[in-house]
Amino acid sequence: MSDTSPTDLVAEAFEAQRDRLRAVAHRMLGSHADAEDVVQEAWLRLSRQDTETIHNFAGWLTTVVGRISLDVLRSRQAHPEASYDDRLSELVVTVDDGPAPEDDVVLADSVGLALLVVLGSLGPSERLAFVLHDLFAVPFDEIGQILGKSTDATKMLASRARRKVQATERPTVTGREQRQVVQAYLAAARRGDFEGLLRVLDPEVKLTVDTPDGVVVILGATEVAAGARLSAGAAARGREVLVNGLPGIVSWREDGAPLSVIAFTVVDGRIVGIAVMTDPARLASMDLPEPR
Repeated sequence: MSDTSPTDLVAEAFEAQRDRLRAVAHRMLGSHADAEDVVQEAWLRLSRQDTETIHNFAGWLTTVVGRISLDVLRSRQAHPEASYDDRLSELVVTVDDGPAPEDDVVLADSVGLALLVVLGSLGPSERLAFVLHDLFAVPFDEIGQILGKSTDATKMLASRARRKVQATERPTVTGREQRQVVQAYLAAARRGDFEGLLRVLDPEVKLTVDTPDGVVVILGATEVAAGARLSAGAAARGREVLVNGLPGIVSWREDGAPLSVIAFTVVDGRIVGIAVMTDPARLASMDLPEPR
């Protein structure tokens, strides 16, 4: 006769799902610490649940993790000024000397990281629909129950998110176009051409700045355009690079110390995300190219 208690069996079953649940939460939130918190909250909810009523253990846990993650995303959107853990921790910088055959290998290696960057540009509902369906094969009707939407509406959300993601998943095809959009943005910023900036910024563009005091998030084309001269100034002192396979710029101070790393996410000819790393300690830990 086994000495294993029902509680032990539930704990074992949960541990068997932990890695997958952590992966779901990380794709949703882009933060390892937040993902761990979500998985722990899912365990607490499971411990209060009558497991006899759960017919699909993996599905129940995925739904719970999805709901908790959605709450976190919506909270972030409501309080964009809040700092959250490691939003820009996974930045890989490589030299960008323009389109060349060898770019294919560099960009292919960076697609996984680039996916996290573009996921950050999606709205909470879009992100949930895409992550759960396309990455973890959760049926649309179950995702719709989490979102409080019909199956058809959920499919439309996932389709919209997929179009944005696919623009990043094919960087070797869109690399030249992405560079042109970024160059147009920088040229408009240097000229102080506000209308020109609005033409290349998505209306819902997100600017994320990682500073020594934490992460600052600015939402919306008007607000981002107002501060665009910062990007232009950095570009004047920097060189073009690839950041997670996306077009970017590294700039340096007069003494040769790195000043910033800027990455641009371009979808359908418009910039949907700008990530700026200015924290000197984080910059010092990154493998950056030498100034020209």
